[in-house]
Amino acid sequence: MSVIFEARIKNRGEGPHDWFIELKDTVDGRVENCENLDEFSNKIEEMGEDYGGRIDEVKWFQDDNVTDEQYSEINAGMRKYQEELEQK
Repeated sequence: MSVIFEARIKNRGEGPHDWFIELKDTVDGRVENCENLDEFSNKIEEMGEDYGGRIDEVKWFQDDNVTDEQYSEINAGMRKYQEELEQK
């Protein structure tokens, strides 16, 4: 069984910080809304514990109304997290 999560960037307004990430576990259908990248990081780790920490893939999506500014903010934050993980 592959453990695949889906992360969907969703817009809730026009400001660059008016977004959240809907995190879905495709194995059991559980959905969590993450208000920022710290919460996303914590939730994905918590959810992954159900599978012994093994997550095979995170598929990213974004709603059509996500602004370029919102996407850029999230993308930059995720690059920072990736760099931190690679340093560990």
